[in-house]
Amino acid sequence: MKQPKYRKIIEGAEGLSLGISIVVAVLLGVGLGYWMKKTFGYGWLFWLGVFWGVAAAILNVYKAYKKQQQEFEELAKDPRYKNYYDSSDEDDLSEFEK
Repeated sequence: MKQPKYRKIIEGAEGLSLGISIVVAVLLGVGLGYWMKKTFGYGWLFWLGVFWGVAAAILNVYKAYKKQQQEFEELAKDPRYKNYYDSSDEDDLSEFEK
């Protein structure tokens, strides 16, 4: 099967998008916190916005991790890799069983 011409660029953009989404989530949280602090006059609302931004960034990382894990599991089910077995692992284990 022929690989897409711009595959490397697309893979790089996916990796870059995670970093950008982390920065944007934190900045939006800080901006929202600052706006709430100025609007309502409570200083703790700023920190609530910062917390929301950091929590959103962590959620973005978690979603990216789950997506990568799902792609890895699909790759493991691929018939080309399903019967792969490294016999050197068995030799290493047999030394410890004695």
